[in-house]
Amino acid sequence: MSDNREKISFGPEHEHSDALEKAGEKQRDQLRELHEKAGERSHEKDVEGARHEALEHATKIDQERKQQEATERQPSPAERRKDGPIGKSDRDASFNATMHEVQNQMSAPSRAFSKVIHNKAVEKVSDVAGSTIARPNAMLSGAVFAFVITLGIYLIAKYYGFVLTGFETIGAFIVGWAIGIVYDFLKVMITGRK
Repeated sequence: MSDNREKISFGPEHEHSDALEKAGEKQRDQLRELHEKAGERSHEKDVEGARHEALEHATKIDQERKQQEATERQPSPAERRKDGPIGKSDRDASFNATMHEVQNQMSAPSRAFSKVIHNKAVEKVSDVAGSTIARPNAMLSGAVFAFVITLGIYLIAKYYGFVLTGFETIGAFIVGWAIGIVYDFLKVMITGRK
């Protein structure tokens, strides 16, 4: 600043004023540097404070989310087994809840049919029949035997001109079914498992 001004020397007072001016400029430069350094430090403090605040906020949100998930989440079957064995009443309650939910999504005729076939008495009869007379091997062998024997009888009857009565298929199925039951019985007797 003083470079642009003219220096007029009038005596020691002006020399003192020049010295004051130089000292003032030096002091202003020092203050400017201090101010700039303080601004940089405050900016760094602001950035660090904002970072710290953001981390605290993120941690708080994460904890709230985990708490919300913990309260909303149903325990897995493995977690439920840790509490103890599942009893008959638990299984029945779960079955009834599932059946009610599924039946609510069905049409009226399907719902009525589902209620009939899932009746306890009908299920017991079906289970007994499935484990005794309606065995898979017996049904398969009956169907295959019925097809093969009926085809053979039909070809022979056509060749010789006989009339079929309609019992041939049923009789062949019964014979095939009996063979399948005997096979299952022997298999269980020999291997010891179904």
